[in-house]
Amino acid sequence: MKDLVFSSTTELAAAIRAGHVSATEVLEAHLAQIDKRNPALNAIITLDAEHAHERAREADEALARGELWGPLHGVPFTLKDAHATAGMRTTTGFPPLDHVPNTDSTVTARLKAAGGILIGKTNVHMMLADPAQTTNPIFGATSNPWKIERTPGGSSGGAAAALASGMTPFEIGTDLSGSIRIPAHFCGVFGLKPTEQRVPLTGLIPGLVGPRPVRLMSCIGPMARTALDLALLYAIIAGPDGRDTEVTPVPIEEVPQLDLSDLRIAFAPTFAGFPVAAEMREAVEELAKQLAPLERRGIDRHDAWSIPTARAWTTDSAFPIPGGPPHP
Repeated sequence: MKDLVFSSTTELAAAIRAGHVSATEVLEAHLAQIDKRNPALNAIITLDAEHAHERAREADEALARGELWGPLHGVPFTLKDAHATAGMRTTTGFPPLDHVPNTDSTVTARLKAAGGILIGKTNVHMMLADPAQTTNPIFGATSNPWKIERTPGGSSGGAAAALASGMTPFEIGTDLSGSIRIPAHFCGVFGLKPTEQRVPLTGLIPGLVGPRPVRLMSCIGPMARTALDLALLYAIIAGPDGRDTEVTPVPIEEVPQLDLSDLRIAFAPTFAGFPVAAEMREAVEELAKQLAPLERRGIDRHDAWSIPTARAWTTDSAFPIPGGPPHP
């Protein structure tokens, strides 16, 4: 397979299951990448290579016996330093919360139960309070892997930087006002802020005394290299845990397979009043060219897209948008 440290989560999991590569080999490749890239980026701030090696050996031995732990069997990963991790330092970038939890958060436990191997934690902005940067008084600032003088965004900046630089195949961020979406954009990776109350917040910002201070908009969601990875990870971490009483028992459905010819598509190379980088504009236009032969409805081009234009188009589109017409 291609370079291990830039393979997707689904590719790595499939390769380990098929015996094309061992969990130990995958882990060692990522640890080597951490040694190479992390000193300049300061994305991974806590590392437990010894325990990760032990789990990787156990994963390989289990597979040799015909045992499969789950869909992430043997895949290493890091976690944003706001999730409780039993036996591993957790700080949320805030000195009063710097401690070693006794229990895992629900998300941590589910990823481990799915066969994932936790190797360390990634840097956050202090108390997750800034979507534009990642810095705190304990570990300092994280840099953007594309240009180290620039910010990776926040507060999941360490997660996005580690993912984009090949130090981890996936991450789990948190997002209230952009803390997954902005770092994913700044670092060029995929991120998903799920619907509220789909992923339990149990064990998020551990050590904080009193009732949960944020009840609205705060979400936990996956970050990865492909949309397929996001779907896999979301299915693992979502659903009620019996502790976060606000997470309703709504089934996690399979992602529907859509026929492109049944969709109506519009695109805008620019947005009214906002400059767009040439590379981004060209990429959007190239995608539209590739989709055009597949569309029986054609593709609508809007050279000066705006909010009123978007409202008018979606209300009159073939999508089942509330307030709009049904499918023809």
